[in-house]
Formats: sequence, C-alpha cells, structure tokens
Amino acid sequence: MNLRIRAALTAAATSIVAAVAFAPAAHAAVDTTRTPGLARYTVTLTSNSTGASWTGHQAITFTNTSPTALSEVYLRLWDNYHGTCPSGTPITVSNLSGGTAGALTVGCTALKVTLPASLPQNASASIGFDLSITVPSGADRFGSDGAYNFIGNALPVLAVRDGAGWHLDPYTNNGESFYSLISDFDVTLDHPTALAVPATGTSTDTPGASGRTVTHAVATQVRDFAWAAGPFTKITGVSPAGYRVNVYRTSAISSSSAQSMLTTAENALDAHSSRFGAYPYGEADVVLDNNFWFGGMEYPGFVLDVVSSNALAHELAHQWFYGIVGDDEYTTPWLDEAFTDYATDLYFGRTGTNCWNSVTWQSSSERLTSSMAYWDAHSSRYSTVVYGYGKCALHDLRRTLGTTAMTNMMYAYAQSHWYGVSTVPDFKAAAQSAAGSTSLTSFWTTHRIDG
Repeated sequence: MNLRIRAALTAAATSIVAAVAFAPAAHAAVDTTRTPGLARYTVTLTSNSTGASWTGHQAITFTNTSPTALSEVYLRLWDNYHGTCPSGTPITVSNLSGGTAGALTVGCTALKVTLPASLPQNASASIGFDLSITVPSGADRFGSDGAYNFIGNALPVLAVRDGAGWHLDPYTNNGESFYSLISDFDVTLDHPTALAVPATGTSTDTPGASGRTVTHAVATQVRDFAWAAGPFTKITGVSPAGYRVNVYRTSAISSSSAQSMLTTAENALDAHSSRFGAYPYGEADVVLDNNFWFGGMEYPGFVLDVVSSNALAHELAHQWFYGIVGDDEYTTPWLDEAFTDYATDLYFGRTGTNCWNSVTWQSSSERLTSSMAYWDAHSSRYSTVVYGYGKCALHDLRRTLGTTAMTNMMYAYAQSHWYGVSTVPDFKAAAQSAAGSTSLTSFWTTHRIDG
C-alpha cells in the first residue's frame, strides 16, 4: 500500500542492485478456489466541468470458476466509506439488470446481487447498472485537492468468495481492505479537454463534443482500475528496459521534482522487473501531489505519490506484490506491505543488517501476520510491525537461505503466483523448499509468521 502512517519519507539515492533479468510469466491457470473469476468490466462515464462528478453505465461479465454453484455476487462500493451511510453515498448504483439488488451493507460498501438462476461451474453471467460518482473534497486516494481529482476504488468491483466464504470486510483507512481477482477493464471517460486524465491501463484520446475529449483506457489482467482528472502537467519517459512512464504533477510541484521522480520510476520499474519478472502492463502513470497525507497509494499501472523516491519505489513495487501477485490485503497485509518494503530496500541497496535485533513486541498477540482488524485496533503499531519488522524478517530469511537462494526463491514465487493469489502457507512452503533439509519451523516461530 501507501506509506500512509510513515511520517518520515526519505529520499535516498537511486542506485540499482544488479540482478538477473528473467522472462515474463505466462497467464495463470484458472483459480477454482476463488470465484467469481474471469471478469470483464466495461464502463462508460461522463464528467462534469471539473472532473469531480461522473455518471454513466457499468457492465460486468463473470464466470463461476468454483465447483460450488454461485447464486449471488457482491459488489464492493469501497468509496462509500468516504460518505454518509445511507443518505450521502458518493458511489450510487441504480437500474441494475441481470440480478436483484439487495440493501447496502457493511457501511454501504457492499451490495448483494441475487442472480436469476444459480451458476454452475464454468457458467457465465452479466450484470449492468447505472453508476454515479461524486468525488469528495480532500487530497485522498478518493478525493479532490482544489482542481485535482483522485479517483481510486470508485468503480464497483466483485467481491471474492473462497474457502472461507464471501469476503465482505470493512473499509480500513489505516491500510487496505481490497481483495480482488485478475480482471479486464475497458473504460471510456468523457471529460473536458482542459483536464488530463491519467488512468490504469493504456489510454487513447480522441476528440469528443465541443471542448471535450474521450479517453479510452484498456487494462488487461489487473485487479482494479483508478484514474485522476485535473489540469496536470505531464512528462513522459521510457526506462532502459523499455517501460513507458508518465508523470503527472500538480502546479505546486516543480518540473525538476517531476523529472527526478520520472528517473526514479524508470529505474525502479527496471529493478523490480529484474527481480520478480517483467512488468506486464503497457505503461505506468505516476500522479504527484505533495498534499497527500498518506504518502503514496498503489493501483494497477497507476500510483499516487508525494515527491519522495523512497515512497515511489515502494508504490511501484506494489505492482508485483498486491497487483501481479495478489493477496487478501485485509486478512494478511504482511504479504504485500512487507514484501514491497523489502523490494524497496533491495532497490536502494539496503541490506537490513541487524534490523531484526531492534524488534520489540508490544504483546503476545502481536504477529507479523495479524489482520487489519487487529491493526485497526492497534493502529500505532501497524507501520512499525508490518512494514518495519516485516521487511526485517525477509532480510533475516535471506541471511538464513543465502542471497542466491532467496533471490531465486522470490523470483520463482512471483512466477508461480503470477496473476494469482498468494497466502502465508504458500510462501512458507516456497521458503521451506528453498531451505532444503534445514527446517524453518523455528524461524517462523521467532518471527511470528503464522499460517
């Protein structure tokens, strides 16, 4: 995720630790544990003159990839957390077709849709609805900072049903609650020409009605879709490995700061690609605003960030851990936040020497693998434990396995979960395999990695 409760964001040098480049992974096999899968989102929205209000239509086609019949689906309207439930929700779904809508639940962030008939395994269905989005004031991952609008988690997405049932966790502002399967998005955004609209995926602009532009963004094999709208200034570059990066800045940010962040983004994408597998998306958009209270926030191919090379390297590492290698961010935030901070350390050449020696547990119940429910109740410890202790545990694992074995294991782990979902047992099994005959049981106990 973001570095939202880390007050000190350091700007370190952008030297890259050499690593072996690997070929990109193939698409993952269909996940029969989690459903609904193979979703395609088709969205057409038109904005008002400021880009703070959007209306239009969204359609979702999906398949029941599980052996258990699917009689309903749930839409997550995550950004209703930012409104008043039920009278003032910024995300409004209406005129639903393809199913019967229930009442909003989980603080107006979940909407049950009962299907007209149960779907057996491998059967597909579609639902559609009118959609209205009103961006609230405030420099947030969903909010506006003056003329600039940031629109993350605004599109309703399908909740996941797995072996534990439907995941209908509450929104957390301390971290993330998001858990979604790889999907395709085809999004058309009609907006005033004066507004730049960076978005997930690869975008093409065409003239619309008088004074308006239509941005068509296509994103394949992603977990979510985000965009921004405002009078941003844009610069573009291509990394040495060939990845296109677009940097958008607000008027308060200097061109030299934007150029520095562009260089960091290019180098970080190359470094992370060499360690975990080639970046698979057509481009990466970096949207800069120094008023973000949270530091930075990741979406597929799209990040929000303050001017900080450390924060940007972290957010771009999330393209792999959360984005490509998915996880249930509410249940096990360690699987993306610690891994991303570890990748950031590798990028900057930080070895984490003796960092585990500074670990002090607050209580016997505190674990690296605790859920956001725990961290929301112990918010002052979230960053320290999940980010700090979490990455130190991975540095310790590297010292236990050896650098070459750890490097190979992390790459192979990313490849084997490419476009899939990772779990703590999955990772522990991969690490144990890399350790060979050396048991890691005491390692997991010492580092409080449960599961």
